[in-house]
Amino acid sequence: MDDALLRSLTPGVLGILVRRGADFAAAEDAVQDALIEAVRVWPTDPPRDPKGWLVTVAWRRFLDTARADAARRRREDRIDEEPAPGPAPTVDDTLQLYFLCAHPSLTPASAVALTLRALGGLTTRQIAQAYLVPEATMAQRISRAKRTVAGVRFDRPGDVATVLRVLYLVFNEGYSGDVDLAAEAIRLTRQLAAAIDHPEAAGLLALMLLHHARRAARTAPDGSLVPLAGQDRGRWDTAAIAEGIEILQAALARDRLGEFQAQAAIAALHADAPTAEETDWVQIVEWYDELTRLTDSPVVRLNRAVAVGEADGPRAGLAALATLDASLPRHTAAAAYLHERDGDPATAARLYAEAAHKAPNLAERDHLTRQAARLNTHLRR
Repeated sequence: MDDALLRSLTPGVLGILVRRGADFAAAEDAVQDALIEAVRVWPTDPPRDPKGWLVTVAWRRFLDTARADAARRRREDRIDEEPAPGPAPTVDDTLQLYFLCAHPSLTPASAVALTLRALGGLTTRQIAQAYLVPEATMAQRISRAKRTVAGVRFDRPGDVATVLRVLYLVFNEGYSGDVDLAAEAIRLTRQLAAAIDHPEAAGLLALMLLHHARRAARTAPDGSLVPLAGQDRGRWDTAAIAEGIEILQAALARDRLGEFQAQAAIAALHADAPTAEETDWVQIVEWYDELTRLTDSPVVRLNRAVAVGEADGPRAGLAALATLDASLPRHTAAAAYLHERDGDPATAARLYAEAAHKAPNLAERDHLTRQAARLNTHLRR
Protein backbone atom coordinates (compact mmCIF):
# COMPACT_ATOMS: atom_id res chain seq x y z
CA MET A 1 0.00 0.00 0.00
CA ASP A 2 1.49 3.34 -1.07
CA ASP A 3 0.80 5.60 1.91
CA ALA A 4 2.71 8.47 0.29
CA LEU A 5 0.41 8.34 -2.75
CA LEU A 6 -2.69 8.45 -0.56
CA ARG A 7 -1.40 11.45 1.37
CA SER A 8 -0.46 13.31 -1.79
CA LEU A 9 -3.95 12.80 -3.25
CA THR A 10 -5.86 13.76 -0.10
CA PRO A 11 -5.90 17.59 -0.55
CA GLY A 12 -7.04 17.39 -4.17
CA VAL A 13 -9.87 14.97 -3.38
CA LEU A 14 -11.01 17.11 -0.46
CA GLY A 15 -10.93 20.22 -2.63
CA ILE A 16 -13.12 18.60 -5.30
CA LEU A 17 -15.79 17.65 -2.74
CA VAL A 18 -15.84 21.15 -1.26
CA ARG A 19 -16.06 22.67 -4.75
CA ARG A 20 -19.05 20.41 -5.49
CA GLY A 21 -20.90 21.87 -2.54
CA ALA A 22 -19.99 19.70 0.47
CA ASP A 23 -19.20 21.63 3.62
CA PHE A 24 -15.66 21.19 4.84
CA ALA A 25 -16.40 19.00 7.88
CA ALA A 26 -18.62 16.56 5.97
CA ALA A 27 -16.21 16.46 3.03
CA GLU A 28 -13.24 15.74 5.29
CA ASP A 29 -15.10 12.88 7.00
CA ALA A 30 -16.05 11.42 3.61
CA VAL A 31 -12.45 11.60 2.37
CA GLN A 32 -11.23 9.81 5.50
CA ASP A 33 -13.78 7.04 4.85
CA ALA A 34 -12.56 6.78 1.25
CA LEU A 35 -8.94 6.49 2.41
CA ILE A 36 -9.87 3.65 4.76
CA GLU A 37 -11.66 1.91 1.90
CA ALA A 38 -8.61 2.39 -0.33
CA VAL A 39 -6.38 0.72 2.25
CA ARG A 40 -8.77 -2.23 2.25
CA VAL A 41 -9.33 -2.56 -1.51
CA TRP A 42 -6.28 -1.30 -3.39
CA PRO A 43 -3.75 -4.00 -2.42
CA THR A 44 -5.81 -6.62 -4.30
CA ASP A 45 -7.64 -4.41 -6.80
CA PRO A 46 -5.61 -1.26 -7.60
CA PRO A 47 -7.54 1.38 -9.58
CA ARG A 48 -6.38 2.75 -12.93
CA ASP A 49 -7.16 6.30 -11.76
CA PRO A 50 -6.45 6.49 -7.99
CA LYS A 51 -7.63 10.10 -7.58
CA GLY A 52 -10.82 9.49 -9.55
CA TRP A 53 -11.50 6.38 -7.47
CA LEU A 54 -11.11 8.33 -4.23
CA VAL A 55 -13.33 11.15 -5.49
CA THR A 56 -16.08 8.70 -6.49
CA VAL A 57 -16.00 6.79 -3.18
CA ALA A 58 -15.76 9.94 -1.06
CA TRP A 59 -18.63 11.61 -2.91
CA ARG A 60 -20.82 8.54 -2.47
CA ARG A 61 -20.00 8.50 1.27
CA PHE A 62 -20.90 12.17 1.49
CA LEU A 63 -24.23 11.58 -0.28
CA ASP A 64 -25.01 8.59 1.94
CA THR A 65 -24.36 10.65 5.06
CA ALA A 66 -26.40 13.58 3.77
CA ARG A 67 -29.36 11.34 2.96
CA ALA A 68 -29.18 9.57 6.32
CA ASP A 69 -29.24 12.80 8.28
CA ALA A 70 -32.79 14.03 8.69
CA ALA A 71 -31.60 17.44 9.77
CA ARG A 72 -29.99 17.87 6.37
CA ARG A 73 -33.06 16.91 4.38
CA ARG A 74 -33.36 20.29 2.70
CA ARG A 75 -29.73 20.27 1.67
CA GLU A 76 -30.20 16.81 0.19
CA ASP A 77 -32.77 18.19 -2.23
CA ARG A 78 -30.12 20.55 -3.61
CA ILE A 79 -27.44 17.92 -4.09
CA ASP A 80 -26.60 17.41 -7.72
CA GLU A 81 -26.81 13.98 -9.26
CA GLU A 82 -23.62 12.01 -8.86
CA PRO A 83 -21.29 12.80 -11.79
CA ALA A 84 -20.50 9.98 -14.16
CA PRO A 85 -17.26 8.14 -13.38
CA GLY A 86 -14.29 9.52 -15.27
CA PRO A 87 -11.00 11.36 -14.86
CA ALA A 88 -10.91 13.66 -11.83
CA PRO A 89 -10.96 17.40 -12.53
CA THR A 90 -7.53 18.99 -12.79
CA VAL A 91 -8.42 22.06 -10.68
CA ASP A 92 -6.06 22.18 -7.68
CA ASP A 93 -7.68 23.62 -4.57
CA THR A 94 -4.79 22.73 -2.28
CA LEU A 95 -3.84 26.33 -1.54
CA GLN A 96 -7.40 27.26 -0.48
CA LEU A 97 -7.40 24.25 1.84
CA TYR A 98 -4.19 25.45 3.46
CA PHE A 99 -5.82 28.82 4.12
CA LEU A 100 -8.94 27.13 5.49
CA CYS A 101 -6.99 24.91 7.89
CA ALA A 102 -4.92 27.88 9.08
CA HIS A 103 -7.93 30.15 9.55
CA PRO A 104 -7.18 32.96 12.04
CA SER A 105 -10.21 32.03 14.16
CA LEU A 106 -8.52 28.74 15.08
CA THR A 107 -6.01 28.34 17.88
CA PRO A 108 -2.52 27.30 16.72
CA ALA A 109 -3.00 23.81 18.20
CA SER A 110 -6.32 23.35 16.38
CA ALA A 111 -4.91 24.68 13.10
CA VAL A 112 -2.00 22.24 13.28
CA ALA A 113 -4.27 19.29 14.05
CA LEU A 114 -6.70 20.18 11.24
CA THR A 115 -3.83 20.64 8.76
CA LEU A 116 -2.40 17.22 9.60
CA ARG A 117 -5.81 15.57 9.33
CA ALA A 118 -7.13 17.27 6.19
CA LEU A 119 -3.93 17.89 4.23
CA GLY A 120 -1.52 15.40 5.75
CA GLY A 121 -3.91 12.48 5.51
CA LEU A 122 -3.07 11.36 9.05
CA THR A 123 -5.61 9.61 11.23
CA THR A 124 -6.85 11.08 14.48
CA ARG A 125 -5.01 8.32 16.35
CA GLN A 126 -1.72 9.13 14.62
CA ILE A 127 -2.04 12.83 15.41
CA ALA A 128 -2.95 12.07 19.04
CA GLN A 129 0.08 9.80 19.38
CA ALA A 130 2.34 12.46 17.91
CA TYR A 131 1.09 15.03 20.43
CA LEU A 132 0.96 12.57 23.33
CA VAL A 133 -2.72 13.21 24.09
CA PRO A 134 -5.66 10.76 24.27
CA GLU A 135 -7.31 10.03 20.94
CA ALA A 136 -10.66 11.28 22.27
CA THR A 137 -9.07 14.64 23.16
CA MET A 138 -7.62 15.02 19.69
CA ALA A 139 -10.91 13.98 18.08
CA GLN A 140 -12.71 16.74 20.01
CA ARG A 141 -10.06 19.27 19.00
CA ILE A 142 -10.40 18.38 15.31
CA SER A 143 -14.21 18.36 15.48
CA ARG A 144 -14.26 21.84 17.03
CA ALA A 145 -11.86 23.09 14.38
CA LYS A 146 -14.01 21.70 11.57
CA ARG A 147 -17.12 23.31 13.05
CA THR A 148 -15.29 26.63 13.27
CA VAL A 149 -14.40 26.70 9.57
CA ALA A 150 -17.62 25.07 8.34
CA GLY A 151 -19.16 28.40 7.30
CA VAL A 152 -16.04 29.95 5.82
CA ARG A 153 -16.29 30.73 2.11
CA PHE A 154 -13.96 28.50 0.16
CA ASP A 155 -12.83 31.26 -2.22
CA ARG A 156 -11.97 33.79 0.48
CA PRO A 157 -8.36 35.02 0.24
CA GLY A 158 -6.11 33.58 2.93
CA ASP A 159 -3.05 34.76 4.81
CA VAL A 160 0.14 33.06 3.63
CA ALA A 161 1.98 34.15 6.78
CA THR A 162 -0.54 32.28 8.95
CA VAL A 163 -0.19 29.13 6.84
CA LEU A 164 3.60 29.30 7.11
CA ARG A 165 3.45 29.71 10.88
CA VAL A 166 1.22 26.64 11.18
CA LEU A 167 3.60 24.57 9.04
CA TYR A 168 6.54 25.78 11.15
CA LEU A 169 4.69 24.68 14.29
CA VAL A 170 4.19 21.24 12.75
CA PHE A 171 7.90 21.02 11.89
CA ASN A 172 9.01 22.00 15.37
CA GLU A 173 7.05 19.13 16.89
CA GLY A 174 9.69 16.89 15.31
CA TYR A 175 9.14 13.18 15.81
CA SER A 176 6.93 11.30 18.22
CA GLY A 177 5.12 7.98 17.94
CA ASP A 178 4.89 6.50 14.45
CA VAL A 179 4.47 9.82 12.65
CA ASP A 180 7.50 11.89 11.65
CA LEU A 181 5.99 15.36 11.87
CA ALA A 182 9.19 17.07 10.72
CA ALA A 183 9.20 15.06 7.49
CA GLU A 184 5.45 15.62 7.12
CA ALA A 185 5.91 19.38 7.51
CA ILE A 186 8.62 19.35 4.83
CA ARG A 187 6.32 17.45 2.47
CA LEU A 188 3.44 19.89 3.00
CA THR A 189 5.70 22.96 2.76
CA ARG A 190 7.24 21.64 -0.45
CA GLN A 191 3.71 21.26 -1.81
CA LEU A 192 2.79 24.82 -0.78
CA ALA A 193 6.02 26.32 -2.17
CA ALA A 194 5.28 24.67 -5.51
CA ALA A 195 1.73 26.09 -5.52
CA ILE A 196 2.56 29.74 -4.81
CA ASP A 197 5.25 32.18 -5.90
CA HIS A 198 6.28 33.43 -2.46
CA PRO A 199 9.88 33.86 -1.23
CA GLU A 200 8.93 33.19 2.40
CA ALA A 201 7.39 29.83 1.48
CA ALA A 202 10.69 28.97 -0.20
CA GLY A 203 12.56 30.36 2.81
CA LEU A 204 10.61 28.14 5.19
CA LEU A 205 11.25 25.08 3.02
CA ALA A 206 14.98 25.89 2.95
CA LEU A 207 15.01 26.37 6.74
CA MET A 208 13.30 23.02 7.31
CA LEU A 209 15.68 21.18 4.98
CA LEU A 210 18.77 22.72 6.58
CA HIS A 211 17.62 21.88 10.11
CA HIS A 212 16.41 18.41 9.16
CA ALA A 213 19.78 17.67 7.53
CA ARG A 214 21.40 17.65 10.99
CA ARG A 215 18.83 15.36 12.56
CA ALA A 216 20.91 12.14 12.60
CA ALA A 217 23.72 13.88 14.49
CA ARG A 218 21.55 15.58 17.13
CA THR A 219 21.39 12.64 19.53
CA ALA A 220 23.99 10.23 20.89
CA PRO A 221 23.45 6.43 20.91
CA ASP A 222 22.08 6.72 24.46
CA GLY A 223 19.48 9.25 23.31
CA SER A 224 21.13 12.30 24.88
CA LEU A 225 21.25 15.61 23.04
CA VAL A 226 24.40 16.56 21.15
CA PRO A 227 24.91 20.35 20.86
CA LEU A 228 25.64 21.77 17.42
CA ALA A 229 29.33 22.32 18.18
CA GLY A 230 29.77 18.67 19.18
CA GLN A 231 27.87 17.06 16.30
CA ASP A 232 29.56 14.70 13.86
CA ARG A 233 29.23 16.72 10.66
CA GLY A 234 29.93 13.62 8.63
CA ARG A 235 26.44 12.44 9.60
CA TRP A 236 24.74 15.53 8.21
CA ASP A 237 22.64 15.02 5.08
CA THR A 238 24.68 16.86 2.44
CA ALA A 239 22.00 16.44 -0.26
CA ALA A 240 19.39 18.15 1.94
CA ILE A 241 21.88 20.92 2.77
CA ALA A 242 22.67 21.51 -0.90
CA GLU A 243 18.96 21.63 -1.78
CA GLY A 244 18.18 23.97 1.10
CA ILE A 245 20.97 26.38 0.16
CA GLU A 246 19.92 26.38 -3.50
CA ILE A 247 16.30 27.15 -2.57
CA LEU A 248 17.42 29.86 -0.14
CA GLN A 249 19.68 31.58 -2.68
CA ALA A 250 16.83 31.73 -5.20
CA ALA A 251 14.52 33.22 -2.54
CA LEU A 252 17.07 35.82 -1.40
CA ALA A 253 17.62 36.87 -5.01
CA ARG A 254 14.00 38.10 -5.02
CA ASP A 255 15.05 40.84 -2.57
CA ARG A 256 11.93 40.41 -0.42
CA LEU A 257 13.55 39.36 2.83
CA GLY A 258 11.39 37.73 5.51
CA GLU A 259 12.01 36.05 8.82
CA PHE A 260 12.13 32.49 7.47
CA GLN A 261 14.70 33.47 4.85
CA ALA A 262 16.82 35.14 7.55
CA GLN A 263 16.58 32.07 9.79
CA ALA A 264 17.51 29.86 6.85
CA ALA A 265 20.54 32.06 6.12
CA ILE A 266 21.76 31.49 9.68
CA ALA A 267 21.21 27.75 9.34
CA ALA A 268 23.09 27.79 6.02
CA LEU A 269 26.12 29.45 7.62
CA HIS A 270 26.23 26.67 10.23
CA ALA A 271 25.85 24.04 7.50
CA ASP A 272 28.62 25.61 5.40
CA ALA A 273 31.23 25.53 8.16
CA PRO A 274 33.53 22.46 7.91
CA THR A 275 34.00 22.58 11.71
CA ALA A 276 32.35 24.41 14.58
CA GLU A 277 35.50 26.51 15.01
CA GLU A 278 35.27 27.74 11.41
CA THR A 279 31.69 29.02 11.78
CA ASP A 280 31.35 32.60 10.50
CA TRP A 281 29.83 34.06 13.65
CA VAL A 282 30.27 37.64 12.47
CA GLN A 283 27.90 37.01 9.54
CA ILE A 284 25.54 35.13 11.83
CA VAL A 285 25.31 38.17 14.13
CA GLU A 286 24.56 40.32 11.09
CA TRP A 287 21.72 37.99 10.09
CA TYR A 288 20.40 38.08 13.66
CA ASP A 289 20.39 41.87 13.36
CA GLU A 290 18.20 41.52 10.24
CA LEU A 291 15.98 39.02 12.01
CA THR A 292 15.61 41.34 15.00
CA ARG A 293 14.59 44.15 12.66
CA LEU A 294 11.99 41.90 11.04
CA THR A 295 10.49 40.36 14.18
CA ASP A 296 11.69 42.26 17.27
CA SER A 297 11.39 38.89 19.01
CA PRO A 298 12.90 38.45 22.51
CA VAL A 299 13.87 34.89 21.56
CA VAL A 300 15.76 36.19 18.52
CA ARG A 301 17.54 38.73 20.75
CA LEU A 302 18.51 35.89 23.09
CA ASN A 303 19.98 33.86 20.24
CA ARG A 304 21.76 36.96 18.99
CA ALA A 305 23.39 37.44 22.40
CA VAL A 306 24.83 33.92 22.22
CA ALA A 307 26.09 34.61 18.68
CA VAL A 308 27.70 37.85 19.89
CA GLY A 309 29.43 35.79 22.59
CA GLU A 310 30.91 33.59 19.87
CA ALA A 311 31.87 36.47 17.56
CA ASP A 312 33.16 39.05 20.07
CA GLY A 313 33.89 37.00 23.17
CA PRO A 314 31.75 35.68 26.07
CA ARG A 315 31.76 38.94 28.01
CA ALA A 316 30.24 40.76 25.05
CA GLY A 317 27.63 38.02 24.90
CA LEU A 318 26.88 38.33 28.62
CA ALA A 319 26.53 42.10 28.24
CA ALA A 320 23.98 41.59 25.45
CA LEU A 321 22.20 38.97 27.54
CA ALA A 322 21.99 41.35 30.52
CA THR A 323 19.71 43.67 28.53
CA LEU A 324 17.08 40.92 28.12
CA ASP A 325 14.32 39.65 30.40
CA ALA A 326 15.82 36.89 32.56
CA SER A 327 12.51 35.01 32.53
CA LEU A 328 12.86 34.26 28.81
CA PRO A 329 12.94 30.54 27.96
CA ARG A 330 16.56 29.29 27.83
CA HIS A 331 17.93 32.61 29.16
CA THR A 332 19.52 30.82 32.11
CA ALA A 333 20.99 28.10 29.89
CA ALA A 334 22.53 30.74 27.60
CA ALA A 335 24.01 32.54 30.62
CA ALA A 336 25.47 29.26 31.87
CA TYR A 337 27.14 28.58 28.52
CA LEU A 338 28.63 32.07 28.27
CA HIS A 339 29.91 31.99 31.87
CA GLU A 340 31.61 28.67 31.18
CA ARG A 341 33.28 30.14 28.07
CA ASP A 342 34.35 33.12 30.21
CA GLY A 343 36.23 30.81 32.58
CA ASP A 344 33.74 30.85 35.48
CA PRO A 345 32.80 27.16 35.94
CA ALA A 346 31.27 27.65 39.41
CA THR A 347 28.68 30.17 38.18
CA ALA A 348 28.13 28.11 35.03
CA ALA A 349 27.46 24.92 37.03
CA ARG A 350 24.94 26.68 39.23
CA LEU A 351 23.16 28.18 36.22
CA TYR A 352 23.12 24.88 34.31
CA ALA A 353 21.41 23.23 37.29
CA GLU A 354 18.92 26.09 37.51
CA ALA A 355 18.25 25.90 33.78
CA ALA A 356 17.63 22.15 34.02
CA HIS A 357 14.68 22.80 36.37
CA LYS A 358 13.18 25.18 33.79
CA ALA A 359 13.79 22.97 30.74
CA PRO A 360 10.74 22.56 28.45
CA ASN A 361 11.36 18.87 27.76
CA LEU A 362 13.05 15.82 29.24
CA ALA A 363 15.87 15.60 26.69
CA GLU A 364 16.91 19.21 27.31
CA ARG A 365 16.65 18.79 31.08
CA ASP A 366 18.92 15.74 30.98
CA HIS A 367 21.43 17.57 28.80
CA LEU A 368 21.62 20.57 31.15
CA THR A 369 21.85 18.30 34.19
CA ARG A 370 24.83 16.53 32.60
CA GLN A 371 26.49 19.87 31.91
CA ALA A 372 26.11 20.88 35.55
CA ALA A 373 27.41 17.51 36.75
CA ARG A 374 30.42 17.72 34.42
CA LEU A 375 31.45 21.12 35.77
CA ASN A 376 30.82 20.15 39.41
CA THR A 377 33.03 17.10 38.96
CA HIS A 378 35.75 19.33 37.52
CA LEU A 379 35.43 21.78 40.44
CA ARG A 380 35.75 19.00 43.04
CA ARG A 381 38.97 17.86 41.43
